Amino acid sequence: MTVSAISTRWPAPAKLNLFLHVNHQRADGYHELQTLFQFIDVCDYLTFAIDDSDCVTLDSELNQVVADSDNLILKAAKSLKLATGYKGGAHITLEKNIPMGGGLGGGSSDAATTLVALNALWKTGLSKQELGAIGLTLGADVPVFINGYAAFAEGVGEQLQAVTPAEPWYLIIAPDVHVATAAVFQDPELPRNTPKMQLDTLMSSPWRNDCEMLVARRHPQVANALGWLLEYAPSRMTGTGACVFGEFEQQSSAQAALDKMPSHWRGFVAKGKNISPLEQTLLSL
Repeated sequence: MTVSAISTRWPAPAKLNLFLHVNHQRADGYHELQTLFQFIDVCDYLTFAIDDSDCVTLDSELNQVVADSDNLILKAAKSLKLATGYKGGAHITLEKNIPMGGGLGGGSSDAATTLVALNALWKTGLSKQELGAIGLTLGADVPVFINGYAAFAEGVGEQLQAVTPAEPWYLIIAPDVHVATAAVFQDPELPRNTPKMQLDTLMSSPWRNDCEMLVARRHPQVANALGWLLEYAPSRMTGTGACVFGEFEQQSSAQAALDKMPSHWRGFVAKGKNISPLEQTLLSL
């Protein structure tokens, strides 16, 4: 086996759902949504060593807890090989920084970065639209990470329209609980009847997350974090949880609140980004 390209480190950014409305449940079980995605500057990082082995391997701390057959990074790489007929391989190393099960999209972002990076490094030449179609088979959030820009999303999250919301600083708290997305969307008490609205109406209305009240009832850790954070800033839950975030105009204000956070909680300050760090990497090539 020979290595045919230098290892390259690519970011896989986290996202926030600035609002999330559940409109209805379709006959196939999926839910129609309206949501606003914005990236933050906290990222996982994937390093790719390209070779001619025809194999894709992964070195990650998650190897002990996520089976290869369920790993979205490996599934993404293999899906790209299948779609393009590419015969070479890669060894991928994952640096995991985004909390798992927190609604920050880490797994979907890792898959998107794998598709985008290997498409560039393998020179397979697929468009963003073609990569997005592959990504959608892996998860509803994968296309927004491939697209690379803050977006209003409809459908199951795959119908994207670029938007440019304000880019504040966020204090993000990651409660010590794993919230399963499937469990939230299967819960009979989840509201599923928020009327669809036009984008300009949504952007000018108070933002909320239809999953938040249910998840807070099911998980007191989420309710406690929200209650504490609301004392400092407008705050909501992202995705199906468990992470919650508060908006601040200044980094110093977000940091000051973080410094007051209970010491046994996990939290961090991040900057909102309408162009994702992954897209910025791609544009720099």
